[in-house]
Amino acid sequence: MNAPTSYRRSGLILVASALLLASCSAGDSGGKQGGRKGNAGPPQVGYVVVQPTSVPMTTELAGRVTAYQASEVRPQVAGIVQRRFFTEGAIVRQGQTLYQIDPSLYQASVAQAQANLQNAQANLEAARIKAERYKPLAAMQAVSQQDYTDALAASRQAAAQVAQYRAAMQTAQINLRFTKVPAPISGRIGRSLVTEGALVTTNQTDPLTTIQRLDPIYVDIQQSSADMLALRKALTQNGIAPASAAVRLKLEDGSDYDLAGTVEFAEVMVNANTGTVTLRARFPNPQGVLLPGMFARAIFAQAIDTQAYLVPQAGVSRDPKGNATVYVVGAGNKAVARTVVADRTIGQNWVITQGLAPGDKVIVQGTANLKPDIDIKPVPADTPQKIEPPKKGQGQGGAQTKGGSQAKAG
Repeated sequence: MNAPTSYRRSGLILVASALLLASCSAGDSGGKQGGRKGNAGPPQVGYVVVQPTSVPMTTELAGRVTAYQASEVRPQVAGIVQRRFFTEGAIVRQGQTLYQIDPSLYQASVAQAQANLQNAQANLEAARIKAERYKPLAAMQAVSQQDYTDALAASRQAAAQVAQYRAAMQTAQINLRFTKVPAPISGRIGRSLVTEGALVTTNQTDPLTTIQRLDPIYVDIQQSSADMLALRKALTQNGIAPASAAVRLKLEDGSDYDLAGTVEFAEVMVNANTGTVTLRARFPNPQGVLLPGMFARAIFAQAIDTQAYLVPQAGVSRDPKGNATVYVVGAGNKAVARTVVADRTIGQNWVITQGLAPGDKVIVQGTANLKPDIDIKPVPADTPQKIEPPKKGQGQGGAQTKGGSQAKAG
């Protein structure tokens, strides 16, 4: 009697356990089905409507700062430097005396030239009077015609000699003036390469000093001939227009130069050694921040693309090969993948030059799980998502969340 009873009890326990497991499975299945039911419907995405706009084609190139004007001060006469009249590193003005060379020999040359001129003028006066006296006598045949001709020629020779000595005196005066070495331009003067008591000559190799004008100042920018050729070809296409030549500078320490410059000209020849063309830009430099020889990065727009599109960076993805792709809202509210050309950025936007059309709705929000041709619910970007309360009957056994998943009650 005991053994059959034990078997019956074990059978009842197994049946009860199976019913309990079936009940739990049914409950879990119901919860999962309820969750899928809550997730029904396409995902919501945010889009922006794009239209063509004018976008500058910005270029960043290396450049070197060059003085606006530079002059090497050299002596034009030989002699001993007696005095220096400037402070090294100061600003000098054009015509300001920089050095005094010993003028003694040149003063003597001026005096000698003046004496020779006076002597020639005296000879001229005597020859002129003699010729004037011979003229009526020759007419009366009181003197021979040859004597009058000789007197007239002597008068003219004396006049030529006066002109010769006058030119010699002017040369002597110029050389005397050159003993005071002037500043050929206005600007900041460098260190003096000669001292008082040094002998200088007209043909010496080294200058006395150097003057540079630093305000305004030039920046010589190097652009490859290939890039310039591509730019000129682009300017022949529709939608590409030349831009103003405003230039910004990024200095060696990474900071931005406050004042903008303008491109003055581009050279008409390519450097055979570097394959580059030099563009020269002029910048104001009132504080003397830019110094000759400094390197800088020049940022400027050489053209304007009037048919480009600006798309937020969140809406552009790239494959392993670097190809850019965007999703647009297609017919029937389906996600359509488009391959686009996005070579550069401006601020927070990609500049897209190919692959889009006016009025396209580019998806920029909710792109994480997008796949081509899936159903979507498009709304304008930045539209707040609605979180609906649980529907009737979904509150039993757990709270209905936005994603449709259900938290089971213990």
